[in-house]
Amino acid sequence: MPTFQYTVDDEPYNTSEHTLTARQILQLVGKDPTSYYLKQIKGQHQESYKDKMDEPIHMHQHMKFITIYNGSTGVS
Repeated sequence: MPTFQYTVDDEPYNTSEHTLTARQILQLVGKDPTSYYLKQIKGQHQESYKDKMDEPIHMHQHMKFITIYNGSTGVS
């Protein structure tokens, strides 16, 4: 089974899954999907998954993602 290497915020991760959602990736790296969203870096282009948290991302070797804090805070 192939293993895909990818980075999130320059930290290396591996998965044997062929597809993951932005929500799953955030959970795997310990970020709260209600407070963060994911962007994929593709050279000069960035693809935001802010409004596509459950859309499947087809995993490939050496994909690069960053997490973005979206400013939502809990109700006190």
